[in-house]
Amino acid sequence: MADKEVIKSLEELLTGSHAHVSFDDAVKGVPEKIRGVVPENMPYSIWQLVEHIRIAQWDILEFSKNPGHQSPPWPEGYWPKDPAPKDDDAWKESIAHIKKDCAEFIKLLKRPDADLYEPFTHGDGQHLFREALLIADHTSYHTGEIVAVRRMLGAWK
Repeated sequence: MADKEVIKSLEELLTGSHAHVSFDDAVKGVPEKIRGVVPENMPYSIWQLVEHIRIAQWDILEFSKNPGHQSPPWPEGYWPKDPAPKDDDAWKESIAHIKKDCAEFIKLLKRPDADLYEPFTHGDGQHLFREALLIADHTSYHTGEIVAVRRMLGAWK
């Protein structure tokens, strides 16, 4: 019973916006012309933040389900070099992958045989609960940066 409540809370944390703006709201309506703009004193664009979220979440998902998964090299494998997406389709595809991978991670949490706290057979003691918190923490941190960049560029409500 307790795990059902924990899983429900984790799902809300991964998809919701209780204490902050959701990822979906942060990227909704971002004008195409500013997606690749790197504001003064910032190291990255909104596109680079979105892609970084996608890559990191994918890596955590794959690590959580595949003992043989090899993570990209840090940091270059987690950040796109180009500040702008090649086109609108690349933007939409990245966001769709983020949603799909998040949903797949939630399915891992909800598996009947899932033990949230059992360390993986690989890694350094990580388990599903920890990885869910990692995804939520990482995504919310960079979602806040997306909002900040949008504010800098005059594209936030």
